[in-house]
Amino acid sequence: MTIEELSLQGKYNIHKSMAASIADRLIDIRKETIKQCLSDFHNEEHRLESVANIAGIEFVNDSKATNVNTTWFSLEEYNRPIIWIAGGTDNGNDYSKLLEIAKRRVKILICLGINNAKLIETFSPYIKKIVETTSMEEAVNYAYSIGEKGDTVLLSPACASFDLFSDYKERGVAFRNAVQNL
Repeated sequence: MTIEELSLQGKYNIHKSMAASIADRLIDIRKETIKQCLSDFHNEEHRLESVANIAGIEFVNDSKATNVNTTWFSLEEYNRPIIWIAGGTDNGNDYSKLLEIAKRRVKILICLGINNAKLIETFSPYIKKIVETTSMEEAVNYAYSIGEKGDTVLLSPACASFDLFSDYKERGVAFRNAVQNL
C-alpha cells in the first residue's frame, strides 16, 4: 500500500497508520483487511478536519487539540504559512514547547479566550502579529480578512474550551459555522 492510498494524509496521520498496521500484523490481521481499513477510514470531527478552502485559504478545525503536545503535531503538519487560532482555559500549559515550531510556521496568532496573557507573553517576542478576540466569529472573520492565498487558518487551541464553550466539540462546531458563514 502506498502513502497516497491512505485515507488520512499528513505526517502525523501517516505515523499513526503505520503504527496501527504494525500492531494489526502482530495479532495476525490479514494485510488486505488492514489495507481496506486504512484506505476507507474517515477521521473524526475536530481532528485536523479540513472545513473549507476559500480564496486559496485553507480552514482547518483541530478543536480537539486541547493541550500543547497535540497542538505541536498540528502546527508541524502544515508547510504553508499558518494563521493560528489558539487559547481557552489554560491548565498550566508550558507554551515554550511550541516556540520553535511557531517561529517557523506561524505568521499570525489569534488568541481566542477570556485570558490570553500567557499566550501573548510567550509568543510576542517571536510572532510579529498577535490579536485578541472574544468570539469564534470574530477570530475567523479576522483570519479571513488578513489571510492570503496559500495560508492555512488553523484552530488548534492548546487549551481546554471551558472559558467560552461547553467543550471542544461546541468550539469546533462554532469554528465550522463561522467559516461557512464567510
